[in-house]
Amino acid sequence: MNTIDILAELEALGTERTKKSYVSRGAHEPLFGTATGKMKPILKKTGLNQALAEELYATGNYDAMYFAGVIAEPNVMTADDYERWLDGAYCTMLADYVVAVTLAEADIAEEVAERWIRSGNDLRMSAGWSCYCWMLGNRSDDTFDQDAIATLLELAKATIHEAPNCAKPAMTQFIQTVGMSYKPLHDKALAVAKEIGTVELKKAGKKSTFLQPALAIEKELEKGRIGFKRKHVRC
Repeated sequence: MNTIDILAELEALGTERTKKSYVSRGAHEPLFGTATGKMKPILKKTGLNQALAEELYATGNYDAMYFAGVIAEPNVMTADDYERWLDGAYCTMLADYVVAVTLAEADIAEEVAERWIRSGNDLRMSAGWSCYCWMLGNRSDDTFDQDAIATLLELAKATIHEAPNCAKPAMTQFIQTVGMSYKPLHDKALAVAKEIGTVELKKAGKKSTFLQPALAIEKELEKGRIGFKRKHVRC
């Protein structure tokens, strides 16, 4: 399959309902509104293919960019490639669920994600925190340096309330993910979450949304899900 074939299949699978949902979360034209679950049959036809992924990502079509992340080869991509992809990610759905997800399977993930977290750029910060969430929720605990994760928890605690609005959900999710999926720092993450309290997301012209990381961790604790790991990062 080539780029034209894939664009045609994605368009055929798109719906107005899904399109409206994506637009409400920051996506914009061009896009078809293809549900991610419907992309799996296309993946079976293409397999992982970095060259094709690059062509699809360059189209600027939201659905094609998402599918590019599905078929990308994480360890073929360099740090510069991830920077370039993030430059093209115009919303958090692309930054966090395409670029960060793809990076999470790469050997250089922690190095790049750490740089993004400390960049001061809102989308890069969001992608960096999100990448750590994907990694912590998939990789074994002994993969990580406990002191490094603890340092990131302290950074989140110290900066979350003044962070850019679009980075706050990813920072909150990081604290929750450490509490739920990284057993060595479960207690510390819960303590940090309680100290932070409620995280407010302000929305122009709309009521604020409030995030409560401690409550989220406690709910998972009640369900006996502490230590949960997903088998795969990408679909």
